[in-house]
Amino acid sequence: MKINLTGRIFIGMLAGILTGFIVREVYPEPSDFQAFADGVQILSDIFLRLIKMIIAPLVFSTLVYGVAKVGDFKAVGRIGLKTILYFQFATILALALGLLLVNVFEPGHVMQLPLPAQEASSGVASKVPQLKEFITHVIPKSVVEAMANNEILPIVVFSLFFGIAAASMGEKAKVVVNAMDALGHIMFKVTNYVMQFAPFGVFGAIAAVVAKQGLGIIGGYLYLIVCFYTGLLFFGLVILGLICVSLRIPFLRLLREIKEPILLAFSTASSESAFPKTVEALEKYGCSNRIISFVLPLGYSFNLDGSIMYMTFATVFIAQSYGIELSLSQEITMMLMLLVTSKGMAGVPRASLVVIAGMLSAFQIPEAGLLLLLGIDQILDMGRSATNVIGNAVATAVVSKWEGELKTSES
Repeated sequence: MKINLTGRIFIGMLAGILTGFIVREVYPEPSDFQAFADGVQILSDIFLRLIKMIIAPLVFSTLVYGVAKVGDFKAVGRIGLKTILYFQFATILALALGLLLVNVFEPGHVMQLPLPAQEASSGVASKVPQLKEFITHVIPKSVVEAMANNEILPIVVFSLFFGIAAASMGEKAKVVVNAMDALGHIMFKVTNYVMQFAPFGVFGAIAAVVAKQGLGIIGGYLYLIVCFYTGLLFFGLVILGLICVSLRIPFLRLLREIKEPILLAFSTASSESAFPKTVEALEKYGCSNRIISFVLPLGYSFNLDGSIMYMTFATVFIAQSYGIELSLSQEITMMLMLLVTSKGMAGVPRASLVVIAGMLSAFQIPEAGLLLLLGIDQILDMGRSATNVIGNAVATAVVSKWEGELKTSES
């Protein structure tokens, strides 16, 4: 019996957990299982590098073709406005839910964790992005450099200009537009080849985490993990589900189509790893190709719902742990600040932690509190990444519905 990719990824996860656990039992010295983790992590690194190899040409080809098919600047502007409005709406919901969860369950008060010294360094740079830095990041000085660095947002900007210019030239540019369509199909074929390595990448990622951290860390932070994952499940299934139901979008069928990208993002703790498969799943679901190629790349910069929810949740959790009470007005101010700053961190390594460090500094909360989260950040990131995939899939379906280009058998 042939096992499909989802089943093989799941087997890779289970094998990774078992292998990491056995290594910790057999080799009691921390240096031994650290060495094992560094070695097996190579499998995950290879897979993620293969995925990153695909993303730039895939985004460029599909977006240029999609925009050229739209045909005019006015239509692109209309779709763009609807997309950004939805992203802002979803961001507000995610930020508010993070605040609600942390205030209701109060993990910082309940858990009574041993606190790092306030002067301790977390190793995460505290930085709130400035408008100038954001603009210089978004507008590429060289599209080749943007593609080399796999910076999605600058690639999107260049692709929009290229696609609109191609559309304005009509028949003269037809050969280029068709070439972009062919390139997109080639990259999907490459994606299918790369995905055959996914179970090994998942095995390496999970085995490395379990070997380094051990399963015991889950017990010590169980209350926090349960609180946060409860929020992620509520947002991903209830809130996004209600949005779909209100617009008569078949939500359960959408989840079935994207189950493979969700599992891939969860097991590798990288929503980026699921990008190519998400594109394929949404096309199969019935979303318009031109909407997918426009909304999904933007979503990876502006609509990371799981990561955004984590920002308010983690900031207030650290404040609670140090006995710092934030007023309602301070929490609303924090939410408004994050509404802006969370959009400016595209392409920044460990973006969530960098933004949280900036919030801690802004509200005079000890930045050393990040040390409370670093040990389990990978576990939390798995849930965040999976939720990001669901959020962007729903965003694409919503904009497709608004444009009258969602063709599902149930819609």
